[in-house]
Amino acid sequence: MSIAVDQKKLYQKELEVNSLLEITQAINNNLAEKDLYKIYEFTLRANLQIGKMALYVMEEEWECKAQFGNKLDFSTHALSADYFDLKEITKTDLVQPDGSDFTAFDISIPVMHKSKLLAIVFVKSLHKDAQVLETTFLQAISNIMLVAIENKRLVRRQLDQQAYDRDMEIASNVQNYLFPKELPDTEKVEIKAFYQPCQTVGGDYYDYIPLEDGNQFLVCIADVSGKGVPAAILMSNFQASLRTISRNTVGPKVGMHELNYHLYRSANGENFITFFMAIYDFRTKQLRYVNAGHNPPVLMDDKGEVTLLTEGTTVLGAFDPLPFLNMGVIEDLEKFTLFLFTDGVTETFNEDEEEFGSDRLELFLASHAEESLDNTHKNLLKVLNQFKATKDFTDDLTFLSCKVNNVSS
Repeated sequence: MSIAVDQKKLYQKELEVNSLLEITQAINNNLAEKDLYKIYEFTLRANLQIGKMALYVMEEEWECKAQFGNKLDFSTHALSADYFDLKEITKTDLVQPDGSDFTAFDISIPVMHKSKLLAIVFVKSLHKDAQVLETTFLQAISNIMLVAIENKRLVRRQLDQQAYDRDMEIASNVQNYLFPKELPDTEKVEIKAFYQPCQTVGGDYYDYIPLEDGNQFLVCIADVSGKGVPAAILMSNFQASLRTISRNTVGPKVGMHELNYHLYRSANGENFITFFMAIYDFRTKQLRYVNAGHNPPVLMDDKGEVTLLTEGTTVLGAFDPLPFLNMGVIEDLEKFTLFLFTDGVTETFNEDEEEFGSDRLELFLASHAEESLDNTHKNLLKVLNQFKATKDFTDDLTFLSCKVNNVSS
């Protein structure tokens, strides 16, 4: 009798060793998660004294990843919250009263890793006596497999994060190339700009382009819908088109239609850009501009008059052709300051969910009209930070000031 018992125990140990070898070999072969679960299910069914099994794993939520021997399909059955704090091997009828679905099993086996509950294995023995189950071994083999899957998941998340970081680095570099390396700082024209992305990569863009041997210049600002690499690439294409078109002296109206055409083709009508462009001519003292659905820039002349530049068209890239296009023209401008900005400025919110708004911005600009552009920008940033207090900026902050002194000596 003793020999028969010893042989049975030896046979059981051989089955357990075989189970361990099968699981570890599957892990070493770097099989996919779904294949690991299948091998785990087969190993438990073939090598251990188990009649029923259901394996619940915590990912975004608790899911049944493997099962056999059950009348109920546990893949469509939510795990009871009674098991969420399970720390040790427990009889299921001690966790839930008789009659619950999970009391069809004998034992509930938690699978832990660094005090974190990864999974729960519900099992029922082939034999009437549940003590026949080698629960400690079953817990160990389950732990080996679940920790391996958790590590695979962690590595995948790390690789995804690394790929995302690389994409953001590329997009950030692309975006940095868009901005002009130098802005003019002379007695006739001075331009200062500030840019602060809300995330690693923003969707804002500004530019300064001298035209016709310095007799004219173009300033612009834009905000592309979307974020990340696609937005950076779209804005890069838009900048290339703008610089090519602006040097062909086709005129602002034709240029806007060309920009819209190229953008519509590039983005398939799925993305759009709000855009403002102004061209100043030192000889005629004329400012021509087009506002394509952008926040109206603020023009302040030497008489203290404030004008919002609203003439133009709708956003670029949404329609082809543009449904309408009006050219804004302001004559006899000799001395003025032009302030361009994106909606991250006016849509800065305070703790009461009140936005900074265009009225506050206009009052600020009027009260700081005599300051240098550097001081104006520093003070505006200070005011915005004070206004939002503990709130975060929810969009990119971009603004550009252009001061022109074209008064004949």
